[in-house]
Amino acid sequence: MLVGAPLGNVGDASARLREVLASADVVAAEDTRRLARLARDLEVTVTGRVVSYFEGNDERRTPELVEALTGGAVVAVVTDGGMPSVSDPGYRLVRAALDAGFPVTAAPGPSAVTTALALSGLPSDRFVFEGFLPRTGSNRRSRLRELASEPRTLVFFEAPHRIAGMLADLAATFGDDRPAAVCRELTKTYEEIRRDTAGELAVWAQREGPRGEITVVVGGAPARPAERPADDDLRAAVAAREAAGSSRRDAIQAVADEYGIKKREVYALVHG
Repeated sequence: MLVGAPLGNVGDASARLREVLASADVVAAEDTRRLARLARDLEVTVTGRVVSYFEGNDERRTPELVEALTGGAVVAVVTDGGMPSVSDPGYRLVRAALDAGFPVTAAPGPSAVTTALALSGLPSDRFVFEGFLPRTGSNRRSRLRELASEPRTLVFFEAPHRIAGMLADLAATFGDDRPAAVCRELTKTYEEIRRDTAGELAVWAQREGPRGEITVVVGGAPARPAERPADDDLRAAVAAREAAGSSRRDAIQAVADEYGIKKREVYALVHG
């Protein structure tokens, strides 16, 4: 079972989280010390066997956990915060358990992705989660260039010691004026949400050196206006709309809107 853990505020813990931690036969935790602290804060006694399960040992540990499932154990997976397998350990075990024929379920909980998205003030109807960008500057810039024309809102995770460089590369690649939000220490005592342009956020990060868990939300690329047709084609487009029943005034306005041209420019072509 995948178990969503609080991002920082223990008050966000669900009743199911408490129940699963208390009853699971095996609890695979990203950080066993943080699990112990969480259980203590929740006043829950973890009676099952606790094992570490993090990026770095997950390939080795996964077969052991599948073996536990084979023996009839209930295995719970919990990360330091948020939902397992969302840019955190869990996916490898989910895939292995499914391949072995075992059911997989979840006790859903908080997610830094959707929390930051909701708080960003940016469009949230369609978005892309990119997780962590490549660590090195050249690879990071290359990936950002691939994403620069993405029209959906983008969500990234970033480490505090790389956030200034990441935002500088973001501003250089996406443009200084691209809207963005840096969400730091979500749900914790020192939660901070900074909403500004990529350029201004890059300056802020370089100056302040923000710390803690960081999620960056970036507005999608603005829609590009359609390529301007030749003058004769614009006249023909207006004529076609008139032939279909539109008034000349409405036809001129519609063509101007479609191609991102000023209405008076289309008017001059039609009446010139």
